Amino acid sequence: MKEKVHPSLNNVCFVDVATGKKFLTQSTMKSARTEKIDGEDYFVIVRDVTMDSHPAYTGEKRLVDTAGRVEKFTTKFKRATKTK
Repeated sequence: MKEKVHPSLNNVCFVDVATGKKFLTQSTMKSARTEKIDGEDYFVIVRDVTMDSHPAYTGEKRLVDTAGRVEKFTTKFKRATKTK
């Protein structure tokens, strides 16, 4: 490999906010926060959603309240038409 062409790989610890699970891997990403795990320094990168908490991976079904959004839109639309 040519030198100074490819980015360097770093030890990285991705932390899932929802579950607290840590994923140790290598990445080109860096962060200001570091943590020593098993005697090695890891850059800590916090993520809101990972494969540990994403519904597509966990099989958990989440319901979205679309009725509330539709009602909110219709009331806003009615107010807009009344003023014209």
